Amino acid sequence: MSRERHIAGLLQQIARQQDIVEIAPQGATSKAAALAQVAEQYGYMYGMAYRTGFKNSLVQVRMYRDPRPDARAREAATITAHPQAGGGGAVPGLEAGSLKPLPEAVGAVAVLKDLITFDVMALYIVDRSQKVKGYLACAVLTVILLIDRSPIEAVASGGAVALLFTAAFKVGAIRRRKITQRLTDAGFLAVRDEQGSQRFLRPGQQLPGHANPFAA
Repeated sequence: MSRERHIAGLLQQIARQQDIVEIAPQGATSKAAALAQVAEQYGYMYGMAYRTGFKNSLVQVRMYRDPRPDARAREAATITAHPQAGGGGAVPGLEAGSLKPLPEAVGAVAVLKDLITFDVMALYIVDRSQKVKGYLACAVLTVILLIDRSPIEAVASGGAVALLFTAAFKVGAIRRRKITQRLTDAGFLAVRDEQGSQRFLRPGQQLPGHANPFAA
């Protein structure tokens, strides 16, 4: 799907005054963040991101229409400044003919990328029971290998897999901590949603609901 179709599809949703806008570009998370930044200029606020599609290969971002006056003012200003967006004209915050952010939008896109990445990574968080299951699987593998291989080879193979599990757990945790720190430094507040998952909200923002996600 081309850049033009991505933009046109997004702006069609926005033009219909939808309460919820879905963004699902093929490719890197940076593309989703760039499109989310465009939606923000039209008065939408980031809601959540998750993986979907075949083997969870597609990142989908959900944006909610923000009813607050400043969001509506931002929308009106954007429409006035970019009357040809979606029809080949300039798109707010993006370089002409690409999904690369303009210098003034780089920071906003980086924040949105962190929000998207944090939410998507939540699918791969492992709790204690999952870690136990993983290490038990390593032990079972070692026992199975003992049938056909020498004890040294079996233990080495099982230990190597366990080491990979440990490294993956640690790398994921470190990455999430770094994102958490960046979002906190940017002024976001860490909260828990109804499922107990950690989320980040701007001051004054409510957890997304349906028609009016930012109402008190």
